[in-house]
Amino acid sequence: MKTDYINNIPNAERRFFSVPLEFRASEDGKQYFEGYAAKFNQETDLGYFREIIAPGAFSEVLNDDVRCLFNHDSHVILGRTQSGTCEISVDEVGLKYRALYNENDPDHVRVMEKIKRGDVSQSSFAFTIDRESWTNPKEGEQTSLRTIEVVRQLYDVSPVTYPAYADTTVGARGLETIKAEKDKADEAAAKEKSEQLRQQFKIKLQLTK
Repeated sequence: MKTDYINNIPNAERRFFSVPLEFRASEDGKQYFEGYAAKFNQETDLGYFREIIAPGAFSEVLNDDVRCLFNHDSHVILGRTQSGTCEISVDEVGLKYRALYNENDPDHVRVMEKIKRGDVSQSSFAFTIDRESWTNPKEGEQTSLRTIEVVRQLYDVSPVTYPAYADTTVGARGLETIKAEKDKADEAAAKEKSEQLRQQFKIKLQLTK
């Protein structure tokens, strides 16, 4: 049984997005696997909370050594940014990637055929978070909203067959850890609000003297 590399990375997470994935040729005659690994401002329901990725979240990781894998399998490498066989970029839609096709690599041929048939059409990415924020539920909402503001490290982008729920949500990072962070953020917000009210009351008392 293969070991999932993400399990060895503290606080690592994965997200899945149903964004079109294509196999296409460029003007220079080269062929690529191409798609979006993430979309900005697209709300995702992760059960315990909702989440969006803010524009600019990937600004600090565009020079990371990122692998393009198939199904997040570290044994099936489609490209790598360090070697120049994979490129990642950001536009108004989200995080885009493309991996140079190698007709002499059996793994590339297998994946290419699946994409061209439409059997594989979705993407995912693995990452850790540097900065996030939380918004409490508004009227009619059941869960808090988490905004990923800054990604600390980007590990891989990956065409995927059908992501497991665990991969879609928290990956190697335990849900209990995220809950604890949310509770801590709520406690800090409550303390801040209490201090603001205390200061306002103090000012009112001074004004009435």
